[in-house]
Order: sequence, then C-alpha cells, then structure tokens
Amino acid sequence: MRALVTGAAGFIGSSLVDRLRADGHPVVGLDNFATGRATNIEHLAGDADFSFVEADIVTADLADVLAQYRPEVIFHLAAQIDVRHSVADPAFDASVNVVGTIRLAEAARAAGVRKIVHTSSGGSIYGTPPRYPTTEDDPTDPASPYAAGKVAGEIYLNTYRHLYGLQCSHIAPANVYGPRQDPHGEAGVVAIFAQALLQGAPTKVFGDGSNTRDYVFVDDVVDAFVRASGPAGDGQRFNVGTGVETSDRQLHSAVAAAVGAPDDPEFHPPRLGDLKRSCLDVARAREVLGWQPRVALADGVARTVSYFRQVKSA
Repeated sequence: MRALVTGAAGFIGSSLVDRLRADGHPVVGLDNFATGRATNIEHLAGDADFSFVEADIVTADLADVLAQYRPEVIFHLAAQIDVRHSVADPAFDASVNVVGTIRLAEAARAAGVRKIVHTSSGGSIYGTPPRYPTTEDDPTDPASPYAAGKVAGEIYLNTYRHLYGLQCSHIAPANVYGPRQDPHGEAGVVAIFAQALLQGAPTKVFGDGSNTRDYVFVDDVVDAFVRASGPAGDGQRFNVGTGVETSDRQLHSAVAAAVGAPDDPEFHPPRLGDLKRSCLDVARAREVLGWQPRVALADGVARTVSYFRQVKSA
C-alpha cells in the first residue's frame, strides 16, 4: 500500500509514518510545518521508501503531488487544531479544515486514490452528549468552529463517496497523548504536565479538577488509522478512545508519580468553553476494525514522561 500522510511531521502524523514504514509500506509525507516539527521525521532521512513534500493543503497544487506519487490511501491528519484560535478566526479554521479537506478530496478522486482516512475529533464534535461513554450514533453538537469544521469534513468526504466512489473512514480520537506531543499547545495536557514537572515549574489545573477526559495513547490511535485503511468501515466514523474517564486531578497525580515530583497543582478558574466530561464508546471500532486500546494510562504516561526526560537531557 502506497500511502500519503498529510500532517506527517506532527505528533500523531509522524507516529503514523513510523508505523507504516515499520509495516513495509512506502510513504509520502506532506506538511507545512505550521505545527509539525522537522525533528519528528529527521530520522527518516535516507529512507528510500519515504518521500517528503513541504506544502500547505490550502495552497499547494495537490493534484500535481498526487499525480507524481500516486498513493492508494491518504491519511488526512493536517489540520488547524487550536480550538480557541478557531473561535477567534473561524474563517481561517474553515479554510484549513473544510476547504483544505475538499481540495484534497478533489485531487484524490482525480488521481484514482482508493480511500481517505480522515481525522475527526471525538473529543469535541459531540459537545455535551446525552450519555457517556458517547457512541457514534449520538448526535453531533459542535460547540466551536473547530468541531463544526471536523463534522463538515466528514460530511464532504461522505458526499464524495456517494458521488465518485471515493472511499472514506473517519477516525474520531479522544484525548491523544504520547511522545512528540506539543507541550506548548492548548490540548496536550499530559505533555504540559510532564514538561512542567520535569522542570520543577508550577502546574495548572483549571476548575476544581473534576473535569474528565478519555486519554488514549498515540500508538493505539495509529493502529486504528492503519486498520481503517482497508475496505472495512467505508463511510463510517470510529470513536477511538478507552471508554474510561480520568479526571484532571487523577491525571496530574499519574504524571507526578511517573516523574517522581510533588502532586501539588495550582487551581485556577475554569476556562470558558471547556467541557465538563468526555468519554467515548469504542464498540464500533472493536466490531468493524478489530481494534482495541492496549496501552493503559499508567504505562502510557510513563512512556511519555520518559520521552520528555530524554528531550530535556538532550
């Protein structure tokens, strides 16, 4: 399978590239380095079966890229991922997450691509759902332009499936964490806690610490992407999480234990727009893709802390 990965220098994208290459698949990576890092893929220099294109999905001649490399499957991870920036500039968010996805779909159908595996957002598209864990059949209720753009991307790709037979599946991850996560982003709380505690810096918990999230390790998410690249699940969304709620306070304790640091966060007022709870039902991914989460939180946090410890000492 010749694969193209958009967002290939990002946290999840670079991990996906590594998995695909380990499985023996030729890979073309595409990234504009807006948030991705060259260091995430520099170890692939000299790999004859990895090619890289520095390009932006909003402005690049994607038809030319696909005509040159002829991928069978596109893993679409390039995105504007900052929820607060989407609120401040919804038009920019849509230009990347909606228009960029449409441009990719147009180029894909012209190039004869078999399938696009698209990144949705299990942590945001359901808003405040009627039940937890939340299933794919529960209604979407976007509370931010970012979430709205992810739903729109799903709808457009499903439309291309109906019109042109371009297969698609949508991976809707919960809160992904692991090595290479950006400790300076707004959503990478495991990385944020890990880096701060390793540096002896203060850590912040917003609210009383009772907000919950479903934390899923990056390797498990990558496995879901790979499994969705086959014929199974065409036109479907797959929640990818653990089905386990972890509170902010519990998470801080887990990271502090892995670091060997005091478990003493600063508590700050809640942030406007933060969800109180988030947890995903992953039965569909189990049944259709044969996928299941394998990395427990304590193990995943330990592996993440180990990565940031190495980065700190490098």
